[in-house]
Parts: sequence; C-alpha cells; structure tokens
Amino acid sequence: MLRSFLIYLSKANWARQIITRWDFSWRAASRFVAGETPESALEAIGRLNEKGIDCTLDHLGEHTATPENAVNATNDILLILDAIDKSGLRANVSIKLTQIGLALDEELCAQNLQRILNYAEDHQNFVRIDMEDSPWLEKTLSLYHRMRENCGCENVGIVLQSYMYRSMDDLAKILAKDGRVRLCKGAYKEPPEIAFPEKQDVDENYDRLAKQLIDGAKASGAPKVSMDGKIPPIPAIATHDDQRIAYVKAYTEEVGLPKEAMEFQMLFGIRRELQEQLASQGYPVRVYVPYGTEWYPYFTRRLAERPANLWFFLSNLFKR
Repeated sequence: MLRSFLIYLSKANWARQIITRWDFSWRAASRFVAGETPESALEAIGRLNEKGIDCTLDHLGEHTATPENAVNATNDILLILDAIDKSGLRANVSIKLTQIGLALDEELCAQNLQRILNYAEDHQNFVRIDMEDSPWLEKTLSLYHRMRENCGCENVGIVLQSYMYRSMDDLAKILAKDGRVRLCKGAYKEPPEIAFPEKQDVDENYDRLAKQLIDGAKASGAPKVSMDGKIPPIPAIATHDDQRIAYVKAYTEEVGLPKEAMEFQMLFGIRRELQEQLASQGYPVRVYVPYGTEWYPYFTRRLAERPANLWFFLSNLFKR
C-alpha cells in the first residue's frame, strides 16, 4: 500500500510542487542523484571510475510535452556523449523514450533515437534504452528491435523487468539476436493481470531470467565488457539483493561464464560498500548515475523501493 502511494506521488504534479519547495528534499535526493548539471555528474563518474567502477549516465526526464522539448532532450544526450568522449571516462548512457518523444509521436521518437545511436556509434559508445511503465512497454521493445534489425544499430541495449509475466518470452527474442539486457525487478506499480504482485514471485522470476540471460551469453560466445568500460557484456544484473547476487555468482561459476562476461549494475548512492566489494572481487560493476533538474519522479520511486530510503528522508525531514 505504501509503495503504491509513493509511486502515485511520483506522478502527481501537486506533490511535486510541494515537495520540491522543501530545501531538504534536494539534500535527500542528492543521495541518489549526482547533481543537476552534466559537470556534477561527470565528477561523480570520475570518483567511481577511480574505484574500478564503470557507469551509465542518465539525464533525468520523462514525458516531454512538445516536439521541441524532445529534440532539445536529444541534443542534451548528444552533448553528454561528447563530454564522455572528451573526458575519457568509463561510461555510456541510458535514455527513456518518453523523454525523446515517444508519448508525442512514435516516428519523431524513432528519428531522435536513431540520431542518438548513430552519434554514439561515431564515439564508439553504447546506449541503453530504459524500460518505463507498462503503457510504453510494447512500443519500447518495438523501437529497440527496429533499431537493431532495420537500422543496423548494434550499440543499443534494453531493460527487462522480472515482475512482468511476459519477460521470459521477450528475453528469448532478444537473446536470439545477441542483444544486451539489463535485468531489474521493476520500479512501477503494475496491475496483477500483467505483473507478479508478490515479492517472492518477482524474486523467483528474477532468478529464472538471470539463468536464461547467462545461458544466452554463454551460447553467444560470452562477449566481455570492453576495455574502455563503454560497451557492456550481454548480461547486466541490476539488483541490490544479496540473494539474487549470490544466485548469479554461483550460477556463472557453475556454467563457466567468465566474470568479465557479465556485470552487476546498481544505483548511484545505494549500497556503495557492496558495489566496491564486488569490484574488488573482480566482477565488472556499473553504477547508474542520474543527473538533472527533473529529479523528483526518480527520487520518489527510490523511496518506494526500500523502506530504509523512506526512513532516511522522513527522519531528516523532521530535523529541518
């Protein structure tokens, strides 16, 4: 119930207007968001790189309201690809398709997406398409496959969510073309007709999908993370859950998948000690580094995911 309410708040303009006025809100959000400017995000990436951790950079924003805003968001992503290239940082980028026009015009979004992918290819970099909530799932997957199959873009990956019933079938189709997949549990509230409502079922499906993903990587020749940290391997295991991590470590060892042929992915500011521990054990680790002024929806979803995050926010709120 609490999680559902927080996810509702993440989309509520009235809540955004109230909460973003509180000075403490940004101080709390900055635990999970690497500043409001590209410069602050690049500095955060530099610090993570020094610890042997790769990154994926996300310019926060969803559901742009006009075609002009979608084009502007696209241009911002091109600029950050430039900045990564010039800095020599070990990082790629993640994008949301509603940020570049999916909710306005699918063809506009496709044009913007191909422009980003072509630019990233020129910079020998990689773009991960984030998965949003279920109204956008089919169109997101369709555009991913279109970029891979019709436009010849090999430098693009996708995200699948273990709470969706359909993810095993979606994963099989992606792996048939050696696609690169970030596997997460899912951060939105979805109806029980299309998604597992119980945590145990989500976790069990996560393990099944992780096994499928690791098997797919092995069958595809186990490509490793690139030397410059930009191009990820096929499996990206995105979780902070100790049991899921233990399962993946045991299964990759069982089937003989090299450590460099998979990576763990975690969120900026969450379980930093675990990120560093896995990196010290020789596992590639990539941290999802969000930045920008549109931090409110992302921050609220982080509160919904873990009671500890919400308690951190509330306990400090009353110290204002």
